[in-house]
Amino acid sequence: MNVPLILTQFLDRAVSLYGSKKAIFADDRAFTYEELDTRVNRLSHGLKALEVQKGDRIAYLAPNSVEMLEGFYGVFQLGAIMVPLNIRLKPDDYLFILNHSESKILFVDQELYHLILPVKDQLKTVEKIIVHYKDEATDETDYDVWLESQSTEPFDREILDENDVCSLLYTSGTTGNPKGVMLTHRNNYLHALTTMHHLRVQDQDVLLHVLPMFHVNGWGSPFYYTANGASQVCMRKATPEKIFAALQKHKVSVMHMAPTVLNSLMQYYEQHVPNVEQDVRVVIAGSAPPPAFVTRVEKELGWEFIQVYGMTESSPLSTVSTVRSHLKELPLNQQYRLKAKAGHQMIGCEVKVLNEQGEEVAQDGKEIGEVVVRSNGVMKGYWKNEEATMGAIRNGWLHTGDMANVDEYGNIDIVDRKKDIIISGGENISSIEIEGALYEHPAILEAAVIAVPHEKWGETPHAFVVLRSGRTLTEREVIAFTREKLAHFKAVTGVTFVEELPKTASGKIQKIHLRNDYWESRGKTGRFVN
Repeated sequence: MNVPLILTQFLDRAVSLYGSKKAIFADDRAFTYEELDTRVNRLSHGLKALEVQKGDRIAYLAPNSVEMLEGFYGVFQLGAIMVPLNIRLKPDDYLFILNHSESKILFVDQELYHLILPVKDQLKTVEKIIVHYKDEATDETDYDVWLESQSTEPFDREILDENDVCSLLYTSGTTGNPKGVMLTHRNNYLHALTTMHHLRVQDQDVLLHVLPMFHVNGWGSPFYYTANGASQVCMRKATPEKIFAALQKHKVSVMHMAPTVLNSLMQYYEQHVPNVEQDVRVVIAGSAPPPAFVTRVEKELGWEFIQVYGMTESSPLSTVSTVRSHLKELPLNQQYRLKAKAGHQMIGCEVKVLNEQGEEVAQDGKEIGEVVVRSNGVMKGYWKNEEATMGAIRNGWLHTGDMANVDEYGNIDIVDRKKDIIISGGENISSIEIEGALYEHPAILEAAVIAVPHEKWGETPHAFVVLRSGRTLTEREVIAFTREKLAHFKAVTGVTFVEELPKTASGKIQKIHLRNDYWESRGKTGRFVN
């Protein structure tokens, strides 16, 4: 008899084999896997008492916390669907998502409750709001009191099919309303099995939850680290100081984060040189950094750098940048270059780069095409949006909108989002390539490049630059630097110096805001890639 692939099995395994292990650390609290399981059962009993049924949507607005972690398993035991909410949205965004998903119960952290209060009266389907760490001034149900009142008995789980939806994850919605990505138990289960292999997850690992859990379930980490009985450290707010403190206190061995977060850790390390004795590997999801950055991480910090690539619609990961054994004879600088790319397809994933004719691009590192993916991780579809689903999944392949080339070893290198490709005088220019060159300047801390209108060339690259503390740089110097590093048609034609770049909660730079800022400040007209 086939056993359905249901995510609750991962916690069952941890409880069975690692039940007495202190494994979940949250602020000054620590829980064994047995204690976590007890909390999960209480949560499920409480939801059942609120008449939550199979298929109901349960929303969470919370930072990385034990309450968020136990939510995944407590919600799944009823066959309900978890709706994790991005903590950096605005009240109107939450209003749209909660009504569109028809969420029945909302769990919200006290620190974030003020984002719900302005739209609370407009929520159409939310029947109850339960607050984590509630203060006396908030007129809602207190989570701790509510949870403590529930039964600790094992919960009689709903019978589930592996193709049932378990998570509804809303994309950022930078171009119109966000779309709800439906991921199934099978999607997440098989993705977890694949990823735990490629990232070498073991029971002695200590994961620090840096990437937000709402962000594609924190890249699935609540699943594959739990399944292996690893320890997990929940961090409500990830600052460089707190991250290094956790590295020292808990002997953290693995972290998942965006390149910008790792960059901030590098800056902190340069100033304070904290001592970290254990081996650490960092899994980087987002725009691939320049090889020089990878070199610094591995040589200065002594951490292993692993670049991965994926998107919400594919559960999310599809490729990994680890250097395969037969390529370790290459010079070290070439190996760092390979590590900075999106890499090669993971087990169970088919990944291709197709040109406009639908043919695979040449493995020459030059021809650019769109990345398409076919795997067990590809979403069931967009919630209540069949048109968008059909646009994204065509002939069984997920069209990612990411543009890439493929090198002679079969490694994929993302060059840009389709909408971020700069077309100047008929030439395609990668904003990521320009950003990589800018990061080589010793005075530049962060950089982002967008397309701006140009009377002669149609559009040209414009850089937004954050300088290192105490450093100065002129627009002319930045332009000259890019002309030295790149072909002249790729060089930036203008520079805006800013104190910081707008980022998502996961640390990804939001170019849509840079484009809006540029238009508002310049008021120019002309063709513009949105």
